[in-house]
Amino acid sequence: MKKALILSTALSAVAFAASAEQITVMSWGGAYTTSQVEAFHKPFTAETGIGVVSVDADNPATPLKAMVEAKNVSVDVVDVNTSDAVRLCDEGQLEEIDPAMLPAAPDGTPATEDFLPGALSDCAVGNIVYSMIVAYDESKFPNEKPKTIGDFFDTEKFPGKRAMWKSAKTTLEMALMGDGVPAAEVYDVMGTPEGVDRAFAKLDAIKGDLIWWEAGAQPVQLLADGEVAMTTAYNGRIFAAAVSENKPFVPIWDGQVYEYDLFVIPKGAPNLEAAKKFVAFATGTQPLADQAKWISYGPARKSSAPLVGLYQDGKTEMGPNMPTAEANLTNALPSSYEFWVDHDTELEERFNAWLASN
Repeated sequence: MKKALILSTALSAVAFAASAEQITVMSWGGAYTTSQVEAFHKPFTAETGIGVVSVDADNPATPLKAMVEAKNVSVDVVDVNTSDAVRLCDEGQLEEIDPAMLPAAPDGTPATEDFLPGALSDCAVGNIVYSMIVAYDESKFPNEKPKTIGDFFDTEKFPGKRAMWKSAKTTLEMALMGDGVPAAEVYDVMGTPEGVDRAFAKLDAIKGDLIWWEAGAQPVQLLADGEVAMTTAYNGRIFAAAVSENKPFVPIWDGQVYEYDLFVIPKGAPNLEAAKKFVAFATGTQPLADQAKWISYGPARKSSAPLVGLYQDGKTEMGPNMPTAEANLTNALPSSYEFWVDHDTELEERFNAWLASN
């Protein structure tokens, strides 16, 4: 009896330890984190018994880098954009991820062939395609409606304050497209001093009407509060506000800048093996399709697309609301991580100096 009691106690302790295992996942907050909690975190815990603690940051790459450099890493998986994933990997800040650990598609297609081009790299696994778009409050424009990226910069025809992300990235690209540069030519133009001058000149024209946002939830709030008539914003945030909260917000897909968000594992992650299990689970075909029930970001796997159905309201078709819908790609710009890896520092410095000037 005594041996049985000791064995029972030991097994209980093992079971408790297993159930107490948890990882910390850092993401961007708002409707996006909600979509990950519902599609990834909860099902992962149900399947593995590993708990998931969710934390958010305005740009998760920034605290990730600080943690790794301080050798005090408290997160296990981090959601970052493509240029940050490549840069942090090159700097040795991330664990390498073997694509062999990722599940195949339901028909057996290997993960390396099932993910969209550019969604897999040495240290990162893509989960969604998202975009920065222009959106407006329909109630501010009772007659003619804005339709193009150029209309965002036309404060005479479409008066009202504007909001933009406080970053050179996407802001400069949108300024050039607003000035008439076709999406396909933007990075060629931005690669010249004259092109950069042209982008800043376009921003100069509306600088007095601009409000700057830093966190993804802010542009939606600025629209809702009536502080701005138009804003740049992540497409999923606008969709969530319009459909879930019945806000009169309308997306303009012309001039959208789209890219991947990817999962990475910081060097020195405290729960490395559990982190790998989470990344493999979350980037499987079904979880990526399930995320689309919660937010209008396109899944990074080909096999997920046919499984995308209705929004959580049970009536809104998600396909047409994706950045990757054919109708939304007419003048769309894939963000160039190669360009930003090479030019990020110099352009951010110039952007910040421009912000500080009169």
